[in-house]
Amino acid sequence: MHYEIVELREAQVAGFTARTNNASPDMGTVIGGLWQRFFSEGGYAAIPNKVTGKTMGIYTDYENDEHSDYTFMTACEVSGDVCDGFDMRTLPSGKYAKFVVIGNMMTAVGEFWQKLWQMPLERTYLFDFEEYQNADPENCEIHIYIGIK
Repeated sequence: MHYEIVELREAQVAGFTARTNNASPDMGTVIGGLWQRFFSEGGYAAIPNKVTGKTMGIYTDYENDEHSDYTFMTACEVSGDVCDGFDMRTLPSGKYAKFVVIGNMMTAVGEFWQKLWQMPLERTYLFDFEEYQNADPENCEIHIYIGIK
């Protein structure tokens, strides 16, 4: 898979979080439920001070690596204060491998992660994220950033 190395600046994100594990039988339900909550009333539309209209799926707080528990977050970048009811995280500045995936929102992302786990990237397991560039479920452009050493 092709990728480029990029340096990202620190950024604040706000949204909803849940703990899960890639081997958990309810992982899809947990992540799907967060997306549903994010796009329901009181979710994305209610987050103040959005920097862009792009939504993000974030993987952070890894216990160890992709085989261990992590926190998944549905979020968007924000500036300034965010009201109660939203979880906040700081996207750390640093080096990331940037992949561009185009296709079905659900299947293309899942296929990407299956391939990524086979790659010999020296990952940090601090903060990885998907940034959805458009909302076309069948032909979505998704930029995926993997924190690397």
